[in-house]
Amino acid sequence: MRSGVIARKVGMTRIFTDAGEHIPVTVLQLNKCQVLAQRTEEKNGYTAVQVGSGMARVKNVSRAERGHFARAKVEPKSRVAEFRVSPENLIDIGAEITADHFLEGQFVDACGTSVGKGFAGAMKRHGFSGLRASHGVSISHRSHGATGQCQDPGKVFKGKKMAGQMGNKQCTTLNLRVVRTDVERGLIMVRGAVPGAKGGWILLRDAVKKALPEGVPVPGAFRGGNGGSKAAADDAPVEEAPGAETQDDGTAENVTDQDKGQDK
Repeated sequence: MRSGVIARKVGMTRIFTDAGEHIPVTVLQLNKCQVLAQRTEEKNGYTAVQVGSGMARVKNVSRAERGHFARAKVEPKSRVAEFRVSPENLIDIGAEITADHFLEGQFVDACGTSVGKGFAGAMKRHGFSGLRASHGVSISHRSHGATGQCQDPGKVFKGKKMAGQMGNKQCTTLNLRVVRTDVERGLIMVRGAVPGAKGGWILLRDAVKKALPEGVPVPGAFRGGNGGSKAAADDAPVEEAPGAETQDDGTAENVTDQDKGQDK
């Protein structure tokens, strides 16, 4: 398992393909999505990474949280979440996850808080058909009807579908396809709708019901980091020492001015 990201929902638009087909997409933006802490099996009993995103004012952050952010050497974040990962997919503290963490065509799961719609009746909230339009029904056509039983058990069971607050709940949309990514602007565009209003926070992670495509960066696509992870070190370009010349076999050999004079 790889780490997910915390993105902010910008809104919806559409993208045109070369064939002229338009694809409705939701635009998600990464805003300094950095790793704040690591959870290991030896210390915490599970393996995960803590990720933060956004910017928060220092005066709105508690002293304990300020110390936590200072230990990670990052600025205060407005949204923090944990993602379960495999032990080999831990990312260094302080690393910033980029938009190319997900590949185009990959399936992802988006988790967010749905739009709150206030108090709603049973017909709108749960799709009830309502009571009959005639034959004894008077001024209660949209009511939900009886809610309990007779004397036994003589109560209303918990979880009974009734009128109440609609929306404003955490929900997850599965198997959304990534259409396009923009690393420079930190944008991830996924096909279809994502739960939540504009400006809301979305937890985006690899789809649990779809296999990962080939070429996915492991443990992830990121830059920076306080610890210098092995994955980031392997991808970093190798700088040659001053005065080094490359031979035909690809190896570097240090040649001094004295050696050059002897060759002449």
